[in-house]
Amino acid sequence: MSSHGKRYVEAVKQYDKMEEYPLNEAIELVKKMATAKFDETVEMHFRLGIDPRHADQQVRSTVMLPHGLGRSVRILVFAEGDAAKAAEEAGADIIADDAIIARIQNEGWLDFDAAVAVPQMMGKVGRIARILGPRGLMPNPKAGTVVQPDDMGRVIEELKAGRVEFRNDKTANLHLPIGKASFDLDKLQENAAAALDAVKSQEPSTVKGLYIRKMVVTSTMGPGVRVNV
Repeated sequence: MSSHGKRYVEAVKQYDKMEEYPLNEAIELVKKMATAKFDETVEMHFRLGIDPRHADQQVRSTVMLPHGLGRSVRILVFAEGDAAKAAEEAGADIIADDAIIARIQNEGWLDFDAAVAVPQMMGKVGRIARILGPRGLMPNPKAGTVVQPDDMGRVIEELKAGRVEFRNDKTANLHLPIGKASFDLDKLQENAAAALDAVKSQEPSTVKGLYIRKMVVTSTMGPGVRVNV
């Protein structure tokens, strides 16, 4: 007896699980098989040929998805004084003061999608790094989320418009959401192409052999479709 639901089993019949499809075709299949009762998120999963134990083989950057992620993004900004005012004017949803930092630390409160900080606050933010880090919410200069107050408006605007951060985990895998199953096919395909280009552009020069070993596209509840990279 299959542990998967009827919908999943039906979806699997629509394609060859072992075949590697061109990216656009894979996206089309995933969109077709996303039949859950809610609007599923479409994701790309990469198996990278990096050694995550080495600092010079970390893959971390951001990509500006041309058509966004199809959801509103709640942004928290660690700032005080004038910087907090600038963040508020730029459209930040939450300004994190000491009380909010304490709430994250003591209650594990994480009701936001992205976090930005001004450099002066990083000492305080460091106290909750082990809570934010594993969830990809830790502000980081490399990801463009530690910024000067003058830059706050641009960064918040980009995050709300669909700028997505990506990074490898400690097993050399990388996961990246690229939109909703309800998106027009061409919009999903354009987001996917931008995401793939962004990941390719971050190949560390010290990687030996294949950089992208395997790539799969999937939706929240659907089966994974292999991509020929």
